[in-house]
Amino acid sequence: MNWTLEVVVVPVADIDRAKEFYADRLGFAVDHDTTINDDIRIVQLTPPGSGCSIVIGKGAVPDMPPGSLKGLQLVVPDINQAHAELVARGVAVSDVQKVGENPNPTPDPLDNVGFVFFTDPDGNGWAVQQISSRA
Repeated sequence: MNWTLEVVVVPVADIDRAKEFYADRLGFAVDHDTTINDDIRIVQLTPPGSGCSIVIGKGAVPDMPPGSLKGLQLVVPDINQAHAELVARGVAVSDVQKVGENPNPTPDPLDNVGFVFFTDPDGNGWAVQQISSRA
């Protein structure tokens, strides 16, 4: 039996500001933006190529302090390209960093250990890791 992670709830203070950040700055697809009533709104967004989405909203999502989620991680085949795209989209992102050493030599010294880091407008923390073998 497969157990797939499909959705992660990301706590935000301002749904529209977060939606703009994830859709326009990060390029996530807006799967749906559903308003049930004044107290319930759910927005689901999916990173390009991902099988897992994020959900932001109010009412029908767990109540967590905005910005309290840390350690979310995206994987890309080229960390330098990802860094350049984030910078071009106006995301405040760290420089490319090498975190650790590969246990085995790889054609690209950043494979598995190349990262950049950023936060969303609420302070939720994200990492982007290079793993070219998933390309």
